[in-house]
Amino acid sequence: MTMRTVYVNGEYLPEDEAKISIFDRGFLMSDGVYEVTSVLGGKLIDFESHKIRLARSLSEMSMIQPAAFDDLLEIHRELVARNDIGDGLIYLQVTRGNPGDRDFHYPPADTPPTVVLFTQAKPDLVDSPLAKRGARVIAVPDMRWGRRDIKTVQLLYPSMAKMMAQQAGADDAWMVEDGYVTEGTSNNAYIVKDGRIVTRALSNDILHGITRAAVLRFAREAQMEVEERSFTLDEALNADEAFFTSASGFVTPVVEIDGEKMGDGAPGPVAKRLREIYLEESLKSAI
Repeated sequence: MTMRTVYVNGEYLPEDEAKISIFDRGFLMSDGVYEVTSVLGGKLIDFESHKIRLARSLSEMSMIQPAAFDDLLEIHRELVARNDIGDGLIYLQVTRGNPGDRDFHYPPADTPPTVVLFTQAKPDLVDSPLAKRGARVIAVPDMRWGRRDIKTVQLLYPSMAKMMAQQAGADDAWMVEDGYVTEGTSNNAYIVKDGRIVTRALSNDILHGITRAAVLRFAREAQMEVEERSFTLDEALNADEAFFTSASGFVTPVVEIDGEKMGDGAPGPVAKRLREIYLEESLKSAI
């Protein structure tokens, strides 16, 4: 197995030499934020939007921007080059740093944040078997905290929900609160009824997806009707088709919810067309 080069606090290191302190707030408190940027053909997809959302997450968490913030594009490109990434992902994490001991209180304001980036090669990112056959999802109660709009590293419940899906023979889970679908474990959720795309409006209840914003823009440009509102699980079960969006899944059709087939059980035309448009337009603007 080829050893990856990773980035830790200003240094490019072999992955087996990368270390952070056991007192790091990310390790002890999940006190950190992250972003995942897709790489297609060696170029970054939606990089500036991810950087803007990172700045927002840091601000909402009262975290200082790391010294490397203005160099993030260069760091991403360097990791792509050093690891020879054609299609794949770059994971970026910023934590509140190492205060030197464990304490519930935030460390002094001048404590340097911890910054970690690493790559993941994903050769089938575009030619995804899951997107071709469509995903099967189950519904689970949404039991996360109330600030889902901040992209924090508190991912225990989404991980648990993914395992619930796996144990049920499904691919993923959609979370439900007060009868309404919030989002998937790591993606935004959509249904299509009579040609109209329906997805939950932005609020603290869901992540403000970068891919979501781009897909809705492309949908409107293609004269598709979009309705941003909450939809119930019953509506989803009776929809013509469904899909989800994420930085790594792009637009992925959903063909089954809680064992009930969507339409004829195959990826629907709206989801398939939106995936084509998203990939085509995103590659044009990749950097």
